[in-house]
Amino acid sequence: MVTFGERMTMEREDRPTLRALGFEDDELRELGLWEPATGEPIDLVEMYLRRSKKKDTLAALRQQVREMCHHTRSENKQVRHLWFEQRSASKASVRREEFEKATAAVIAGLSKTLTVYKTSRLSRRGMGQVGLLLDEFDTKKARIYVVAERIDSSKSRMILAILSEQAREQAADISHFAKLSVLANKMEGKWNGGVAPYGLHSPKGSGKLFHLPKEYPTARRIAVYLLNRKTPAWIADKLNTEGRKTRHGRKWTDSGIISLAHSVAWAGLVPQREKMKDEHGNELDKYHRGGTPLLDKNGHPISCGQGVITFAEHVKINQILSERAQPGTSIGDRSRGKREIVAVLTDILRCGHCKGPMENGGVNYRCQARQREGASSCKGMSTDRARIDNAVSGLWETHILSLSPESDVIHAIARKWLDYKDPAKEKRKQEVTAALESAASRELRLQKEYFVGGGMDESRYEALRGELSVQISSMKSELKELAKDADLSTLMEPRALTQLWENAGPSGQRALLRAAMKKIVLSPPKGRGDRTPIDKRLSIEWIDTATNEKPLDAAYDHVEKTRATRKAA
Repeated sequence: MVTFGERMTMEREDRPTLRALGFEDDELRELGLWEPATGEPIDLVEMYLRRSKKKDTLAALRQQVREMCHHTRSENKQVRHLWFEQRSASKASVRREEFEKATAAVIAGLSKTLTVYKTSRLSRRGMGQVGLLLDEFDTKKARIYVVAERIDSSKSRMILAILSEQAREQAADISHFAKLSVLANKMEGKWNGGVAPYGLHSPKGSGKLFHLPKEYPTARRIAVYLLNRKTPAWIADKLNTEGRKTRHGRKWTDSGIISLAHSVAWAGLVPQREKMKDEHGNELDKYHRGGTPLLDKNGHPISCGQGVITFAEHVKINQILSERAQPGTSIGDRSRGKREIVAVLTDILRCGHCKGPMENGGVNYRCQARQREGASSCKGMSTDRARIDNAVSGLWETHILSLSPESDVIHAIARKWLDYKDPAKEKRKQEVTAALESAASRELRLQKEYFVGGGMDESRYEALRGELSVQISSMKSELKELAKDADLSTLMEPRALTQLWENAGPSGQRALLRAAMKKIVLSPPKGRGDRTPIDKRLSIEWIDTATNEKPLDAAYDHVEKTRATRKAA
């Protein structure tokens, strides 16, 4: 008789995903997706399925799985794991975790084939990304198979390159027309979707904002308080004391009140907001909060329905808030530099009452919930900053010196310290990757012009191709060098790390603390004038393994997996 434990070990890891897609057990058995796959890596397949829009129905996704399974079985292979996610592949800011896991499984040697339904499901970022992945697969004697276009990367790499670039161009077109459509709707006074501010909602298909009866009275009270010069912290405490919650059932905070005050849509107007950008000037999929009203051709704000406040009230509220703001901290100031860190334990130290983070109060650390949400959230506590910083410094040094040089924690701390000290390395990785994508795109266009257009002289083609090949080879070599681990030997001794602590400064000490511990809880005093030593009131949860390291980028950084494979060999 099969026990429950034995039955559980026989189940596939991806069975919850398959059932979420709507497959019945009988069909899973028919498709060969019921029992765990067995066999050599050459006989196993990683299947990647992506849904970028809601219009891709589950029925369509199931059909893609059926066709991929049919091809897999025709090659006498088995699907080891189905990786599924709902992500856009066209936005550089979107990370596809399941795609990274699928490619990592192939690179780690668990299987030798990655199967996708169409090239556009693989990537819309062009040959720059796909080419790096194929290079990595080639070193592992692995391949990519695209079912709809019947492309095997081990035989038709150039075709896959061309289709990858076409998918990239399609993504650019889609993005352009989407932006054009959004702008047109805004100019016509339509609400383009997204979360409506508290107190308002947009019925489906209306394209307008309307008062939300259950929220509007409270929203209007907030507006009146702001107009009467009540501080956001006072308003949050007032609402929390009355037991009133936000839309999501949470307590009000001063930052939440400020966000409402700066919202143009809260005044029933069409917002024009700036997208955030990375250090290279590329737009991210995030916006700066607040924004300004979108103006019509006559210079008047465009309305998109009802608002909690009028435009005049919006201007007055923002004026009141700006009078209280310190120089250089206004929402519209995009040039303000990053503030220097002066408090080591901000957000690391936890309040003993509510277990929430404590923040820097100047000469002390104080409960953040008590400060921002009022007494109704937490009775609050504070402690002298210098005293507790010294106590934590001593505890950290004692803990580090108790570890052996071979400890996983020592290795993790050393790695995180080097990452902290060399932020330019990650920046350079991004720059070289972008340049590599551009060079690969230029190479493909050159080949199209020579082989398809036929309007280029052969000697000219060879000269240009040679130059591009040298550039691409150089950038790939640089990426591989950037991906290598730095020398950690000088930091592998606990004594060396304690010396680092002494000279690291607040910012560096925060980085070292985050690498070594999960949290620090300060228990409340027993009473006024409690003489208990501060270190006896600290409860520290240390990290006992290096499991908190960030996963490596699947496109080009598999150093840890490669090292493990070589060590095993």
